[in-house]
Amino acid sequence: MSIKKLAGQTLWYGVPRIFSRFLSFGVSLLGFRLFDPNGSYAFTQIYAVIPFLNILFTYGLETSYFRFAQDHDRQKLYNTLNISVIVSTILLTALLFMFEGPMTSFIGMEKHPEFVTWMIWIVFFDTLYTIPMARLRQEERPRKYAFINMFSALLNVAIILFFYFVAKPAREHDPYTFLAQLYRPEVGIGYFIIANVIASAVSLLLLYKEFISFRFQFDFKLWKDVMKYSYPLIIVGLGGMINEMLSRLVYQHVLDAPVKQKEYELGVFGANYKLAVLITIFIQIFRLAAEPFFFNQSRHEGAQRMYARVMKFFVIACCFMFLGVSLFLEIWQGLIASKHPEYAEGIHIVPILSMGSVFLGIYYNLSVWYKLTNKNMTGAYITIAGAVITIILNIVLIPAFHYTGAAWATFCCYAFMMIISYVLGQKYYPIPYAKKKLITYLVIVTLFYIFHELIVRNISKTASYYKLTYYGTSLLFFGLFTLLILKVERKEMKRLPFIGKFL
Repeated sequence: MSIKKLAGQTLWYGVPRIFSRFLSFGVSLLGFRLFDPNGSYAFTQIYAVIPFLNILFTYGLETSYFRFAQDHDRQKLYNTLNISVIVSTILLTALLFMFEGPMTSFIGMEKHPEFVTWMIWIVFFDTLYTIPMARLRQEERPRKYAFINMFSALLNVAIILFFYFVAKPAREHDPYTFLAQLYRPEVGIGYFIIANVIASAVSLLLLYKEFISFRFQFDFKLWKDVMKYSYPLIIVGLGGMINEMLSRLVYQHVLDAPVKQKEYELGVFGANYKLAVLITIFIQIFRLAAEPFFFNQSRHEGAQRMYARVMKFFVIACCFMFLGVSLFLEIWQGLIASKHPEYAEGIHIVPILSMGSVFLGIYYNLSVWYKLTNKNMTGAYITIAGAVITIILNIVLIPAFHYTGAAWATFCCYAFMMIISYVLGQKYYPIPYAKKKLITYLVIVTLFYIFHELIVRNISKTASYYKLTYYGTSLLFFGLFTLLILKVERKEMKRLPFIGKFL
């Protein structure tokens, strides 16, 4: 697969994923508009737990499917992994329901234990369609993959809009109608979770052909080989989720403050964390196409040079996204704080989290070395080290600096993981990355953001020329970086699909 094909498939995977992610992003903003920080904290908590459970339930089988599909009978592999997932999902779901009470207490959901029940069902449905969706990716069938993602996202949004803009007004008008009975004020932001349950269940139904195409043929030897490859990925995944989600899970336990204040700050933190997700969305859609690409490319001559080119374009794209977020914060601030201005209190953490997300994306690209050399345990050690850094820094920084400290903990963790992965990768699987050039790009965009802040912070927001200065300098710095890339990377850019036509 060439970079041109990778770019094309990234678009096929990316456009619907961007569409669905931005719909989810919009839904989150709607939640912040409908509920103040104290009302939205439960939403933040539930969606901090789900990624942990997803990692535990899927135990690295998605990546393992791509790895073993290269040199094993694909139908036998599909049958074996599907049976493994179905059995383990049923057992783990039963286990979660047995310990639902303690889990509810730990994440601070005593006021809404039903949210935890719905959360478990989301994870149940999401896990069952993991291998069928991986098969669509591995067989390069992005159109059906795109349809399922988009339909699920649209259904999710439609259900939310129905509850809050049809059923709720009906109840306010006449509480005894059928529509009115469908809405319960005490559920609050919980209808966002209900909509997710329904959308996840429907996604599984849309995959019924892939789901029922497997046979009850279980190859125990193949499964043992897969698990040997896969179990370090569980550690990698859980460690990654600790790095990403721990600050929100432990915030109320670490911060010494009244419960209302902790819920309020967690709501503000969660809202601003959503803005940094804009870069994470790009990273996720890139991984959808890149993971099977990396494994397929590994059999070809010159694979390392191809990986280096992919990394360069990836970092350039991330730099543009970082500038788009950090130089135009006032626009993004309006999305979360138009109705509840208190959300804007945490807007300063968005650039910190955004650059941390860039580091995370680079780390994901670098991680190809341990997946291709079967050194997944080394990747697990890196992630564990990152998790330890995250835990220590959250315990130290949150009491002193609140959610600003949590943001810096995330930044430091991802920076460490990126650096150590590069060093080890060059030792075991050398790839000729354009290191100096990529570091220069990252430094330049960071300096542009700092210069922009120094300029606008010395101007009163009430001044008549404030907005002109703010957006004028934003566009200037964005344009300067664009010119720099066009000048330095002109030859490379000409070889890209679509963009090359204009150069």
